[in-house]
Order: sequence, then structure tokens, then C-alpha cells
Amino acid sequence: MSRLPVFVRSALGAAFLALAAVTAGCDGGAIGANDPQSSGQSFVGSSYASTFYSIGHRPGAPSVSGTTVTGKQLNLASYRGDTVVLNFWGSWCAPCRSEAPALGTLARQLSADGVRFVGIDIRDEPASALAFMQTFGVGYPSLNDPSDEIALAFRSTVPPAAIPTTLVIDRDGRIAARIVGGATYTQLKSLISRVTQT
Repeated sequence: MSRLPVFVRSALGAAFLALAAVTAGCDGGAIGANDPQSSGQSFVGSSYASTFYSIGHRPGAPSVSGTTVTGKQLNLASYRGDTVVLNFWGSWCAPCRSEAPALGTLARQLSADGVRFVGIDIRDEPASALAFMQTFGVGYPSLNDPSDEIALAFRSTVPPAAIPTTLVIDRDGRIAARIVGGATYTQLKSLISRVTQT
């Protein structure tokens, strides 16, 4: 068997590496970049890490707005004064499906306490996102972000480094906590309680 030319072997090697990167998990694409803003860490969807930011060290949350998957307008600044749980997700992401019931339950349980939930639906068609929300009982609104524009607005502050990522924003509109990876009911409830008590 004759050997392949060097340039063909190089092209095949590059294609293999690209395929491996795509199949490694929900790497978040543009917002999963390994750059200074992500502290040099690129997470996959199966990873889990939580961070709490003390008062005085909390970056301001970008004032983002857009159209929800149901076609309504939503401005994140309108939630100022409440604690906001901001979840970056996609219907194509397996860890997002795993965490969705817990987020839906917490949203219902904590709404009377001034805790609001908002989703950022990444790289999805509205029909797929709506089916996801109905299947998993997600009753809170989600902004439609098919090209990562909203997600990229968070990159200069505390960037979501993977999908799913959940941010907890305090009543003053500052990012107080972050969960990278799928969150459980207990983990997220504990983090929300910590933020609301500070």
C-alpha cells in the first residue's frame, strides 16, 4: 500500500482533531473559549464548579435584552431589585436536560421570595426550545440567543465557560455566584440562599 502524501495526512489529522473537539461534550462554542476571561479553563458539560463572589468583588451584569422563545420582549434590567438566576442552556445539551427539572422547581418555589429565573437559550430554534421547556416544566422566560450575542455580552465579566452555566445576580445587578456545569436542586438552592443573605 502506498503512503499518503504529507499534506493529505495533515489534513486528515486536523479533521480528526476537529471531530474530537465537537464530540467531547457541550463545550459552549464561542463562550467556551480558553482565554484570559475564562481563567484559562475550558469546561465541558459534564464538569461542575461553583464560585461565590464576595461583596466588593462582584462584576456588574451586562444589561441585555431581546426576544424570548415565545416572542415577547425581555430586558434583564427590569429585574433589578430581585435576585436573578440566569441559566445558559440549549435543548441539544444533555446536562441541560438533566438540570432543567430542578431549575423549574426552584423557580416556582422561590418566586414569592423575590428570586427570578431567566434562561438564555443558546444556538436553538424556538420550536426546539419550546418543546424542551414544556417537557421539563420550565415556566420562566428564556431569551432566544441563536448566535451567542447575549452570551458574549457576559464574556468580559464572569463568562459562562460551558453549557450549561448558571449565574446568580444579586439585587444590585451584580454577579454574585456562578455554577459551571449541570446544577442540582440542592447545589443551586444553597448558592441562591447564600447570595440572598449577603
